[in-house]
Amino acid sequence: MWWLPFAVVVLDVIVELLLHGREPVSFLLIGVPPLAAATRGPRGTALSAVVCLGLQMLFAARRPGHFHEQHHIALYVGTLLIGIASTALAWQRARARQELIRANSVAEAMQRGLLRPVPRRLGQVRAAAFYSAGEGGTLVGGDLYDVCVTPFGVRAIIGDVRGKGLGAVQTVAAVLGGFRVCAHEWQDLGRLAERLEISIARNAPVGDENDPELFVTALVLEFPPAGGEVRVVDRGHPAPVVVGPEGARRLVTAPALPLGLGGLSPGAAAETTVHPLLPGEVVVVHTDGVSEARDAAGVFYPVLERLAQRFGGEGAPDPADVVSFVQADTERWSKECDDDQAVLALTLKEHPW
Repeated sequence: MWWLPFAVVVLDVIVELLLHGREPVSFLLIGVPPLAAATRGPRGTALSAVVCLGLQMLFAARRPGHFHEQHHIALYVGTLLIGIASTALAWQRARARQELIRANSVAEAMQRGLLRPVPRRLGQVRAAAFYSAGEGGTLVGGDLYDVCVTPFGVRAIIGDVRGKGLGAVQTVAAVLGGFRVCAHEWQDLGRLAERLEISIARNAPVGDENDPELFVTALVLEFPPAGGEVRVVDRGHPAPVVVGPEGARRLVTAPALPLGLGGLSPGAAAETTVHPLLPGEVVVVHTDGVSEARDAAGVFYPVLERLAQRFGGEGAPDPADVVSFVQADTERWSKECDDDQAVLALTLKEHPW
């Protein structure tokens, strides 16, 4: 609406010329400085007040005996005072805007440091990822993923925190921080998941330490150095999908309680399932923001069927192509998705050594 103050001034001048000064339409100009304050800086707002004050005096002078009339003098004073106040408001708005830009820059840097981009190549694995926060104006929501090279192979995690907002982001930070440390220290995937659960308990958002509904569904994956297989620990998350020359299939995992709810079943260790991978097959993991995206009829997005239809039998797909397809296809499927979405695709190189 930056053009609105100019439009009011032009309209007032046209009406003044058409009426030949028979009506005091210059009173309308008193509203121009506040409009300028909403769209312009302090200099532009002050200039608009001076221009409006000058036009009011000019139009009054065109009518004999009106320039010094009491109500015209009151109009001049009112326009001047409103112009000063509008200039102050414009200065305050510009200052607040600069502070907001600095705050957003810091927040964006922190969010990008929290959810780091996935490199295309990590050890013997090629990878690609997609993330979309359901809450507008944010880069990180309640979904998470990460991939790292460890002494035990390439390890990856994808998860979904219950809830939204700052509390969910704090839990995301706790899980990712724990994963980035423990993935290099614990050989057993089940024990690694347990350490992540401890990290959640220790770093729970303030006020949520005893929240029985604070949990994270997650998959922890490992591609061992020898290649040829993927190992999966399922903590209540949607199972991985494998897509390749032989079509698409969903891996059978051994679901355990989500992270944060392990205390409900003390002593029960999560089982690690091992799945062989054929050359060219891509492991696709996603959050429920993808699988629960609905179309106009309320039908959930069929991840397995859509991947099989697009990539089944076409040779070895590239992880980046798979991720790009899921991203675009879910957007076409559901126009109004307000949930976080995360997709991670990983495949072994042709020669892991």
